Order: sequence, then C-alpha cells, then structure tokens
Amino acid sequence: MEWLAVGCCAVRDWPDPCEAEPPGEESPGPVPRKEFCRPVTEHAAPITVYAGSECSTLGWKYEEARAHAEATLALGEQAALEAAFWRTKLAADAEDITPAGGPVRVAQGVARLEGCLARSYAGIGTLHLPVDVAALLDRDVLREDPDTGALGTLAGNCAVIGAGYSLMNTGPGSIPAEDGTAWLYITGPLAIRRGPADTIPDKAGASVNYRTNDRKVLVERTYVVGTTCTVCAIQVRTLD
Repeated sequence: MEWLAVGCCAVRDWPDPCEAEPPGEESPGPVPRKEFCRPVTEHAAPITVYAGSECSTLGWKYEEARAHAEATLALGEQAALEAAFWRTKLAADAEDITPAGGPVRVAQGVARLEGCLARSYAGIGTLHLPVDVAALLDRDVLREDPDTGALGTLAGNCAVIGAGYSLMNTGPGSIPAEDGTAWLYITGPLAIRRGPADTIPDKAGASVNYRTNDRKVLVERTYVVGTTCTVCAIQVRTLD
C-alpha cells in the first residue's frame, strides 16, 4: 500500500507587507521567498498472522480442528499483529530521543515523545505502550474518553496498549531493553486494513497426512498497517 504523506510539511507564517519597514538608503538584503514542501511517498508492507492446529485423526474431526484454529487466531491475532508492527516498523524506523543521561520516568517519556511528534506532524498521533508500562501512568497522563472508551493523552494523542508490544520490548535496531526498563514509541495516526480469515485446507480430506495419520488445519489473516511522517522512541524506567 502506498500513499502521499499528509501533515508532514510545515505551515509557516508570512509577514504583512503593509507593516514592512519602508526602504532606506541601505539595501534591504535578499528578498524573502516562500518555502515549498515536496510530499514524500510512504508505504506499508502486508503482515500475515496465523494459527495452526495439529491433531490425530483418531482424536479430532476436521470441524473440531478448524474451530480450534479459528478460535486461537481470534484470541491472539491482535497481539501477533502488534508484535509484527513493532518489529517491522517501530523498531526499524524510529528516531531514538532517549537523553544522554539514560532512561527517564514513564511520564517524562510520554512528554518527550509527544514533543517529538509535534515537531514533525500536524495532526493527532498514536502512542504505543506495552501493557506492563501503561499501568504506571496515572490519570494525569492517560485518560479514557467517557463516550467512546478510547484512551488518549492530554495533548489529544491516541494510546494503544498492546500485549504484543510487551512481548517485544526492543529499542531502535531491535536491541532488547535492559532489566527495569522499557521502550515506548509514538507515530502518526494508524490506518489499518484487515483482510478475511482464510482456512487452509477448506475440506476435511486435504487436512490429513495419511503417512502419519495426523490432521493439520491453518487459519491466517493479512493486515496492512500504515502510519505517517515519523516514529520516535524513548527508553523509560519501570522500577521507580
């Protein structure tokens, strides 16, 4: 999936010509020029998540194996998608804004991430939080919308709390976090496209390996998760 980035170009002010100083004897210098921004093309690669069930044909029917695989995918696909997005986008493309002094408190980390995003993107972004870090944020940092139940910050950025993020907990370059620390990320808004779940095979006979008398059923779904402009990362302390 490809698209032109929107909101990544700066909007600048221009002085009122009526208030400009009258020309004097000296040259006013170079004539100011308005700056133009060339939009960049962004892209997102597909992410496929799957669940498979394997059993003996003596124990399970095809319908049971299929139901088990489908239920497994339904329960775990969000965490799998989060982990894949973290690995292929967040940790791969982030700018590390951790200060030279090392990891900061969680609330300070959120503040620095929001500042990083605000300097490069004009809209509402998305804060990506591991489950075991989100509990350390109080209501002054992360709030729930009473109408929608969505989580957000005082600055208005959305928040995603992910079990898949906790599974990864790596920094830029996929370097694992040290004990007592965690990585947080912020991006522009997310655009998620979700395909249908495909069951393979779709008939009982093809699911059986007659040499071993085992049955295998696979269920998978493909997503495309896009974001824009920038990815910022910061390391925080979790044992304060």
